[in-house]
Amino acid sequence: MAPHAARLSVMKGSLVYANLHRTATPARLYLVAAAATMAASSGASAQSWPVSPVRMIVPFTVGGASDTAGRILAQQFSERWGQKVFVENRPGAGGTIGTEIAARAKPDGYTLLLGSSTELAVNPNLYPKLAYDTLRDFAPIGLVSSTPMLLLVHPSLPVKTVADLVKLAKARPGDLIYASSGNGASTHLAPEMFKRAAGIDLLHLPHTGAAPAVVSIMNGQAQAGIHAVPAVLGQVRSGKLRALAVTSARPIDPLPGVPTLVQSGYPSMDVVIWNGLLAPSGTPAEVLSRIESDLLVVLKDAQVQKSFANQGAEMTPGDGKVLGQLIRSELARFGQVIQQAKIRLD
Repeated sequence: MAPHAARLSVMKGSLVYANLHRTATPARLYLVAAAATMAASSGASAQSWPVSPVRMIVPFTVGGASDTAGRILAQQFSERWGQKVFVENRPGAGGTIGTEIAARAKPDGYTLLLGSSTELAVNPNLYPKLAYDTLRDFAPIGLVSSTPMLLLVHPSLPVKTVADLVKLAKARPGDLIYASSGNGASTHLAPEMFKRAAGIDLLHLPHTGAAPAVVSIMNGQAQAGIHAVPAVLGQVRSGKLRALAVTSARPIDPLPGVPTLVQSGYPSMDVVIWNGLLAPSGTPAEVLSRIESDLLVVLKDAQVQKSFANQGAEMTPGDGKVLGQLIRSELARFGQVIQQAKIRLD
């Protein structure tokens, strides 16, 4: 609440107090005065936040799509708020560890979560016993971006197209290995979806994050993988990895010559990682509103949009209501996919 609005609230409270002074009981007068004071205090609280550093938890390792988006936002928020906003990477268990930490944090506006479709929509359908509930434990602030992934292979693998990879995998069933950033991550689920769509058998090699998974493909420990563009764009451009297809519905600007999996004959493989900003449930409404408003302003900044585009991410700004609706729809979508594929993690 702006200062003049807070003052107006107090003035209105004073007028009501004056009008009731002759007829109201002492108890009622006290309640009216207290309500006016609380309104003014609420406005002052919204004005003063933040008065100390804010942490933004990213439940994955450095270098992934979520980490990249988080660091861009943290820099912008630091400049706008006059307080340090720092990214705290808490990887593990497909993003569940960091997400649980955020869910249990004090709801005071000083802990935020840069969450993704993995831990917010996929994991609740994979893990029978999660320590958090996406809808219950978080307040959605806003949708940030969506990031396509790339179907990758080691350059030594004798394939140049998706059709080549499928042919090779069918000739060598169970022989090729794909590397993921962890059980239940999008980099695990997307290849499993592709396996079923293509009718092939690939072995899964999970890691503790995107960076080590990508390294395992580059050193030949694994032959393939599906990873977010920001995590592998540099390696693809340098020739250390070969990109066969992109998982978005249309090609991406950084790699215009790479076709989509949809174009390659797999219409169900329109799969992207989306990122959204959230806070623990119970965070004051005025603080959530302030962050939401600033987020939408930041995402309109030309330099920010360029930074995301350079990493292969697509800006998809939306307010808290939009993010909440997306979470609900994606929970249902991935629930159906996981059930059909009979994927379950303990």
